[in-house]
Amino acid sequence: MNAPRLTLGPLLFHWSASRRRDFYFRIADEAPVDTVYVGEVVCSKREPMVEAVQDEVIARLRAAGKEVVLSTLALVTTPREVERIRERVDGELLLEANDVACIQLLGGRPHVVGPYVNVFNEGAREVVVGQGAVRIVLPIEMNITSLRVVAGTAGSTQIEYQVFGRQPLSVAMRCYHARANNLTKDHCQIICGVDPEGLVAETIDGLELLTVNGTQTLTRGNGVLLGELGLLREAGVTHFRLSPQELDMVAVAALYREVLDGRREVGEAVGALRAVAGEAPWINGFLHGRPGRQWVEPRA
Repeated sequence: MNAPRLTLGPLLFHWSASRRRDFYFRIADEAPVDTVYVGEVVCSKREPMVEAVQDEVIARLRAAGKEVVLSTLALVTTPREVERIRERVDGELLLEANDVACIQLLGGRPHVVGPYVNVFNEGAREVVVGQGAVRIVLPIEMNITSLRVVAGTAGSTQIEYQVFGRQPLSVAMRCYHARANNLTKDHCQIICGVDPEGLVAETIDGLELLTVNGTQTLTRGNGVLLGELGLLREAGVTHFRLSPQELDMVAVAALYREVLDGRREVGEAVGALRAVAGEAPWINGFLHGRPGRQWVEPRA
């Protein structure tokens, strides 16, 4: 079994350019991650702020020995967005395709298939591999039974799965963040930037259920699969994704790295993670075939 790879997925929230730069500089200098995904996934309106610091972020990460992957939009809707992807296809960075439009534009070039492309079975896996995918980030809704089948028979194709952070559920044409602030999508003033970890959505009974992030819907809870890392490795997962949150991601990465490397017991690491993981509830229901917002205590 090859050594597990720890990855940092793309930043899904809208942070200022300076904050984004400082975050990635610290990741480059201190975080024990092998791969870092950069780029805008949620909304093309954010891209100018992302690109303002992206070149220096990429240079810093690569100088630190990190593999850098450029993530693309999860919902491509305009000719301009298509053209922006087309411009990146011939670049030197591996692309993460989060929309089938990107896969088509890649024209068979090696790439990563992101979690927004529904690869839920071996047939879908073979289709994207045939189109150039060298790594597939499986959807977070996949349970362990299906994951074993898709990952365990993937051969040389790398399989990635998110093991920490709010879980992405959908991306829509409408901007819920704008509507919640009595704005329209066309004149949103990029209001999502006022909520650096998204906007909590409650049921009419006051239950905190989801997180709104511009046009994206995420889980309210943080998916925490620290106790399932061994299970996922046995199932065939090769890359373990952390999703950036507004907390000490260097400390989070260090804990996951130590467990993956067998240098810290899971129980001890879980206790340490609770001290840094913020107030959001922990969830892991999807992997266990339960409602996603539930928490199932991992077996020893």
